[in-house]
Amino acid sequence: MYVKICGLSEPEHVATAVEAGADAIGFVMTRSPRRITPERAAELAAPVPAHVLTVGVFRGEDPATVRAAARTSGVRAVQLHGKHPHADFTALKDLGVRLIRAVDAQADLRCGAYDEDLLLVDAPHAGSGQPWDWAAVRGRPSGQWMLAGGLSPANVREAIAAADPWGVDVSSGLESAPGVKDPELIREFLRKVRRADG
Repeated sequence: MYVKICGLSEPEHVATAVEAGADAIGFVMTRSPRRITPERAAELAAPVPAHVLTVGVFRGEDPATVRAAARTSGVRAVQLHGKHPHADFTALKDLGVRLIRAVDAQADLRCGAYDEDLLLVDAPHAGSGQPWDWAAVRGRPSGQWMLAGGLSPANVREAIAAADPWGVDVSSGLESAPGVKDPELIREFLRKVRRADG
């Protein structure tokens, strides 16, 4: 099971996620309580080993803004969240990074439909931290897709059983306060996923 830990902003939390076995780490560079600058993302991403995907998360920014931030930060992937048109992904193909399309369950759920490498299926109200009907997407997305939206150590095994995703993505469910990650919750989340994975 592929695991992305998103919204990291402190070096110790990045280190914890890497040591605990995360496959990807997300840095939010758009409007959010977890927002960091591309320069800060570059500092945080620099020590992350090559086998862990570093992801810059954007929502609504134009391709030129995303391109500049991705280059400054040095992330190995770009995630476009929400109603980005196919043209935005096409415009970023030459960046040489992996592309992630993050949408709700009403969108086209075929991974690769917008030339993206990975698909993320989120709650109807992204960023709310509220669980939703994960079972509603079971069997619908195709390819390499991650389930997001309201996940936490307490419910991730239930969510995996309900939706049968290829991977999971978590942010607010690992926080002690808005934007503040809890290292023990990061470790516990990864332990629960690995157990669910068998």
